[in-house]
Amino acid sequence: MKVLVLGLGLQGRAVIHDLSQSDSIEAIIGADMDTGAAEAFLQRGRYPKVRLQKIDARKKDDLVALMRSTGAAIAVCMLPTFLAHTVAEACIAVGIPFVNTSYAHWVADLDGQARENGITILPEMGMDPGIDLFLGALAVRGLDTVHGLYSYGLGVPEPAAADNALKYKITWTLEGVLNAYRRPARILKDGQTVEIPGTQIFRPENIHTIAVDGLGEMEAYPNGDALEFIQRFGLGAELRDMARFAARWPGHCAFWRVMADLGLLEDEPLQFLVCHLAPRLQYRDNERDVAVLRVQSWGVKDGVKKRLTYEVIDYRDLETGLFAMNRTVGFTASIATQMVLAGEIRRPGVLSPIVDVPAERVLAQLEDRGIHVSRRVEDLS
Repeated sequence: MKVLVLGLGLQGRAVIHDLSQSDSIEAIIGADMDTGAAEAFLQRGRYPKVRLQKIDARKKDDLVALMRSTGAAIAVCMLPTFLAHTVAEACIAVGIPFVNTSYAHWVADLDGQARENGITILPEMGMDPGIDLFLGALAVRGLDTVHGLYSYGLGVPEPAAADNALKYKITWTLEGVLNAYRRPARILKDGQTVEIPGTQIFRPENIHTIAVDGLGEMEAYPNGDALEFIQRFGLGAELRDMARFAARWPGHCAFWRVMADLGLLEDEPLQFLVCHLAPRLQYRDNERDVAVLRVQSWGVKDGVKKRLTYEVIDYRDLETGLFAMNRTVGFTASIATQMVLAGEIRRPGVLSPIVDVPAERVLAQLEDRGIHVSRRVEDLS
């Protein structure tokens, strides 16, 4: 089978690497407007199945023509999120499945059209969203009654590489990082909805610390809208607390709180920061990042109060050069792609990882790739 991978950035290259290891994949077509970085990546490894092609993915007709000319059995979209809808439309027109790593709302309106045409549209198959949703589904199913659900996402340099003033380096676009630093958040606290403006997510009252094995204490701050997942996880009126957090090395939040208070995360200064900081926040070839996802649920199981903690942790692979962030995002998308091709995921329409994808199967596949998954149960009685 042939796979079309659209988008050849860091995460797209991880998809190509993982697909290349599969005996069931005979050819991989990697496409983007700029193929230069991907060409350099391919030259460092053994990727005989891969060929590259330039395309402007903003043009649906060009996408349709590429899909038809290559005979691809599926398309994996690793392009910027705003292009997901166009790619998914092209997949429906051609009659092939679509997989990507962005939130479902980018393609949600295509559900009816995909169902009518018998096409699987599978978004949210990355790290966050993606692995976090699998862990959340397991954490919820592990309790009879859920009182709380927290998730944490962490992507930072390991201690030896955290050697700049921010103790932070880039494994995806800095613009994306800084845009997330001004995104408002919604959480559920003691049964009440709390709205946190984007300019206030780094305030002390919104920060707490967590301990991560091998890393120590990390700062956690609110990350986006957690309340939209209450219904998606099927949680009931017994839920009292729910939030999504990102985590960084201590001191990160205080720095960015000052930057936000000074207005330096507004549009124009943000673009200056991207241009100025991006070259200064790069990893050296011998430095590793670490990616962690943790989901905790607490409530009642068989009449006993329990807390469940699921965690995924990974480090950069220096042999391939792939960052932990690339591996957790790209490998998950590749696993999903292979499951669709194998018929393990076959329902048409816009699907959800929470209910339409076997979480245990994906996590086992990640373990096979050296991405560690753990589970801990604590008695709170």
